[in-house]
Amino acid sequence: MIHVSRFAFHVSRIKLSVIVPAFNESERIIPTLDSLNNYLSKQSYDWEVLVVNDGSTDNTAEVVRSFMFHVSGFRLLDNKENHGKGWVVRQGMLAAEGDFRLFMDADNATRIETVEKFWPLFNQGYDVVIASIGIKGADVAGTEKFYRRIFGKLGNLWIQFWVTPGILDTQRGFKMFSKVAAGKIFPKLKILKWGFDVEVLALARKFTFKIKEVPIKWVNDPKSHVKLTAYIQVLLEVLKIRWNLWTNKYNV
Repeated sequence: MIHVSRFAFHVSRIKLSVIVPAFNESERIIPTLDSLNNYLSKQSYDWEVLVVNDGSTDNTAEVVRSFMFHVSGFRLLDNKENHGKGWVVRQGMLAAEGDFRLFMDADNATRIETVEKFWPLFNQGYDVVIASIGIKGADVAGTEKFYRRIFGKLGNLWIQFWVTPGILDTQRGFKMFSKVAAGKIFPKLKILKWGFDVEVLALARKFTFKIKEVPIKWVNDPKSHVKLTAYIQVLLEVLKIRWNLWTNKYNV
């Protein structure tokens, strides 16, 4: 069951949609929404922000609704059940109206100002532009648990071997798609948990969309919800993606 709250923000043409998946984010989502509003409200183009609540057991939805009483341009998609990050990002992408669609994490690990690096690349013909800490020029701040560093590096080698050779960082929660790319990729998603990041890039490759990695500043959050089991889950889901590609599951 889903309840959708929408406050008035009528535009003739939305350039940028920002999707923020949220699960039990009541303590840290307001600074992120403030940051989005402060930046986007100064832009000359039309925009929208969609917060997609993934069945939170805290008061995330209430906190977002309270914020929305004071600003315009924000929507809340309030799922009463938990489905997984991939599921709610897909939901937000397909509900969005923008010509370009960005999803970013609720912890604001990469700030919205980063999109300024993305626009020139879309102008050059890229269809998918993704944040990366795996290429020269990236800046990582904050401490990270040792197992996350190890699994991150080994996991990327695994992912490159099976699915996305040449992409050095598939897992940053800051990825932007043209409307055409989003409309082609996200309806085909079959991996709806943590491994969806890999699948969207595998599908982008399959559908011959041009992908570009951009070095970014990434701030590690010590309160991250990503656990060791999530890394193991991604590794297994990579094999499912490879199998789906081999067996033409995405052509259905």
